[in-house]
Amino acid sequence: MEQYFPIILIALFAVVLFVLPARQRKRAQAQAQALQESLAIGTPVMTTAGLHGSVAGIGDKTIDLEIAPGVVVTFARQAILEVRKPVGTTNGVTDDGTDPGVTGRPADDTL
Repeated sequence: MEQYFPIILIALFAVVLFVLPARQRKRAQAQAQALQESLAIGTPVMTTAGLHGSVAGIGDKTIDLEIAPGVVVTFARQAILEVRKPVGTTNGVTDDGTDPGVTGRPADDTL
């Protein structure tokens, strides 16, 4: 039995080094593919560089993001890191329990 111990150790090392990371990589690729397919115009997103914007246009390999009113930039689709929810909303209700469509400011923007 002692003669097989180094072979078992090498096999265990190979599994940890190659098989487990391969499964994790496949899972990450599947999640990235699902994210790319879920993008639609108007979706708030964050890029890998940390830039926040809304999807303004979708191409085969590129995506246009509106980062400010009237300012549109083009990124590679792979640069989209995550889909963001509007600030302060969880399941259609803001942190303070009010409707997200209603802001706390008056219409004339005076306080």
